[in-house]
Amino acid sequence: MSFKVRIWLWSTNVKSLEEVVDQIKDAAIKSGAKVTGPIPLPTKRFEIPIFKLPHGEGSKYWEHWELRVHKRIIDIDADERVLRRIMRVQVPHDVYIEIKQMPK
Repeated sequence: MSFKVRIWLWSTNVKSLEEVVDQIKDAAIKSGAKVTGPIPLPTKRFEIPIFKLPHGEGSKYWEHWELRVHKRIIDIDADERVLRRIMRVQVPHDVYIEIKQMPK
């Protein structure tokens, strides 16, 4: 029995995100499942301005910190065997994954 699975991945480190996406895609293709994606979603960009006070003489200025969250979606027509193989993929601590079964 096969069903459709949607995998959402997101991370602040795009290099480790792409490595995990490639591993998942390779595991699914080797198992013979139909794979759609990875589909890149828009990158969320958070900018935080911080007011920096001068110490003694000097002018006041703002520091800007930025955080980018990169996202990908992969759709797989899978069975239990394929999902077990995908679950064995080593995921770094800075990559987050959400797996949902979609109606076919």
